[in-house]
Amino acid sequence: MSAERADDVVSAERLAEADRFIEQEEGATHRLRGALQTALTAALVATSLLHLYAAFAVVSAPTLRVVHVGLMLALLFVTLPAAARFRHRVMPWDWLLALAALGVAGYLLADWDAVSDRATEPSTPDLIAGGMLIVLVLEAVRRASGWVMPFVVLLFIAYAFAGPWLPPPWTHRGYDAQRLIGHMTQTLEGIFGSPVDVCATLIILFTIYGAVLSRSGAGKFFIDFALAAMGRRAGAPGRAVVLGSFLLGGPSGSGVATTVTLGSVAYPLLERAGYGKNAAGGLLAAGGLGAILSPPVLGAAAFLIAEFLKISYLDVIRMAVIPTLLYYLSLFVMVELDARRIGAGDIGGTGERVGALVRRHGFHFLSLIAIIGFLLYGFSPMMSVFWATVLAIATSFLTRDTALRPAKLMAALADGSRGVLGVAATCAAAGIIVGVVTLTGLGLKFSGIVIDYADGSRALTALYTALIVWIVGLAVPVTASYIICAVVAAPALVHVGVPEFAAHMFIFYYAVLSEVSPPTALSPFAAAAITGGDPYRTTMQSWKYTLPAFVTPFLFVLAPQGVGLLLSGDAGNIVLVTGLAVACILALAIAAQGWLRGPLNAVERILLIAAGLLIVVSQAWSVATGLAVGVFAVALHFLRTRRSVA
Repeated sequence: MSAERADDVVSAERLAEADRFIEQEEGATHRLRGALQTALTAALVATSLLHLYAAFAVVSAPTLRVVHVGLMLALLFVTLPAAARFRHRVMPWDWLLALAALGVAGYLLADWDAVSDRATEPSTPDLIAGGMLIVLVLEAVRRASGWVMPFVVLLFIAYAFAGPWLPPPWTHRGYDAQRLIGHMTQTLEGIFGSPVDVCATLIILFTIYGAVLSRSGAGKFFIDFALAAMGRRAGAPGRAVVLGSFLLGGPSGSGVATTVTLGSVAYPLLERAGYGKNAAGGLLAAGGLGAILSPPVLGAAAFLIAEFLKISYLDVIRMAVIPTLLYYLSLFVMVELDARRIGAGDIGGTGERVGALVRRHGFHFLSLIAIIGFLLYGFSPMMSVFWATVLAIATSFLTRDTALRPAKLMAALADGSRGVLGVAATCAAAGIIVGVVTLTGLGLKFSGIVIDYADGSRALTALYTALIVWIVGLAVPVTASYIICAVVAAPALVHVGVPEFAAHMFIFYYAVLSEVSPPTALSPFAAAAITGGDPYRTTMQSWKYTLPAFVTPFLFVLAPQGVGLLLSGDAGNIVLVTGLAVACILALAIAAQGWLRGPLNAVERILLIAAGLLIVVSQAWSVATGLAVGVFAVALHFLRTRRSVA
């Protein structure tokens, strides 16, 4: 930015309040000192190095998953307090829980083949170790994300026990503790299932990569680049938030962290441009939400899509390209309309030119481009992010102020393991849910119920599925929301003819929407802490900015060739369905803002909403009618405003 002014700095108190919401998402960690902090840092660094080694070495799946869970649980108990009053000191029971986690992992690994063979008839030691592991996972996820997720897991466990006594269609044979513990802890179907596999092989590597970028100053460069690129014109701060959120969020995949990092720099500019506190917070939260949607990292759930569908991560990135562009198109349209509505003027430059920034620190883009390049060349996702991390470390030495010398590199590696602790606990807990679903056949039962209520209608099935994902997302984090609904709700969409990959992407986008939905709307709440706005009004503003783009997933499950939005099918169809999505977004974005050439009246606003929704219905008659209604509403608005000006 230009010469600093008093009103260009967000107060330390507001930033501290915003950091509290990051802690709600990632867990409130201790701030330790002395030898204990040194030992903990060494353990975190060693854990990162172990997973980097596993990226290119041959490590069996059971070994890596059990070691990963044991280390993550042990580190989590030492890093995250049991309650707020125990912050910044490790209590005796934390050490006991950490040792118990390592002990259980050691017991399972001592003879995994024999342990897994006894899964249907566990021995007494197996039951003790397995029961301890389930309790440890529940306590870990409670520390990481609160009481809701453990409660949900316990509900699923209760369902597994209570099957014979439930009314149809929920009835099943029922499972005793012996069978349940064996399935959850002695096979690769429960705690050590797909979610933990993805966490141990991909999520932690991308978290390490993001930490390396952060410690090398890439985050600051991305923000400076966005502010410089948007210049001093009207609407520049809004456009800078949109561009900055894409650049900053792509490597991190964290909506809340992106919101806070960007907001601390961009909010003073938004305020000077005329944004109110709630509107500015809503835009910052909407920009942060893009971090979970933006390649090359997306959110943790995106790695699980690849695992569930048995496709490459490059395919997931490919499917996300057009929806991501549509999301940011929606935000750009909204901020352009903001500039007209607010009448924003010159807000001052950044003091830096884009060319100078790129010449000095443009190397930060190289590793992001390299990930895609490695994937296209045929590298596995693990090797791609491994070599991208190596490249980021090497290029950091191109300037003195970004060089990752030993101390900074160790800090980055420690941050990498620390940042995945909460996700690892969530994945382990979600594995229990997946295990119950596979044992009891709950997914097929639930899908049958949804289909019956929808009477076989694809549109109603999609609507009910979206509502289910949204409701689940109100209670649990995005990753857990996606996992639960992928195994429970996705079969319903597939049954009514939606391609499996489109069904999973649909669920992913509505799981992400929970990030801006109360009561777990952490991104808007963090943005409100920065701006000083009202949290719930900020949440409603963030809904306004995000909802136009979240209507479009209905296109790729309802439109006859809607999978073109996921870059599937012939080029002509991709262009056609993308054009329809753009028209839908433009209509809904203008209606949401209530402004075009001037303020919309009620009739014009209703017509534009109707136009967008008719396009989403995706029938030939509805698309034609929707386009005609949209054109009519815009023409009506221009005629009316021209008369007003005259």
